[in-house]
Amino acid sequence: MSRSHQHQRTGLRQLLPLWIGLVLLHGSPALAVPMLNDPNGFEGIPWGAALSETTDFALVENSAHVKGYELKAGPPPLGPATVDAMRFLTIEEQFARVTIRYHSKETHQQIVSYFQSQYGPLDQTPGQISRGAVQQLNWRGDDTQIILTYDTHTDRGIIFFENPLLATRIEAGMAPESDLGGATY
Repeated sequence: MSRSHQHQRTGLRQLLPLWIGLVLLHGSPALAVPMLNDPNGFEGIPWGAALSETTDFALVENSAHVKGYELKAGPPPLGPATVDAMRFLTIEEQFARVTIRYHSKETHQQIVSYFQSQYGPLDQTPGQISRGAVQQLNWRGDDTQIILTYDTHTDRGIIFFENPLLATRIEAGMAPESDLGGATY
C-alpha cells in the first residue's frame, strides 16, 4: 500500500470517532423520505416565480442576487399550525426557498403530521429519522425538498421548503463580495 493510501486510511480512522460522536450527540442522520405529492412550489406559488410583481409581499432583505420577502399580512398558518415567521427568498428574481420558523412541541407535532398527510409518511425504521436533541426530517420530490429541523432544548424549529436547484444558487449568491471586504450582506 502506498504512503498516500496509508495516510488517507489513517485520516479516515481519526474522523470516524468524531462522526460517531456527532451521531450519538445529535441523533441519527436522517434520510429523505420520497415526496408523494410534489407541489412544485409553495402554497400555489411556483418555483421560479417573480415575487416582486405582487402586492402581497414586502421586501425585507435586499442584496445583489438574493432578496427576501415577507407577506404584508403576516405569516399564514402551515396547515393547522401557527408559525412565528415565514420568509420567501428569491435568487436573481426567481422564487427558490421559504424559510419558516416556529416554536413549541405542539406546533412541531402539528407540522410533522400535516407534512406527512400532504407529502408522505415518515419511515419509522430506526436510523431513518433522527431523534435526540436535534431532530431532522426530510421529504424530497422531483422539484421540491423540505428540510425540517427541530431542537428539543430550545423548543424551536426551522423549515426550509425549497427547490434544490434554485436553492443551491442562493448559497452561491450569498458568497462574500470583494467590495464588502469579504463580508456578506
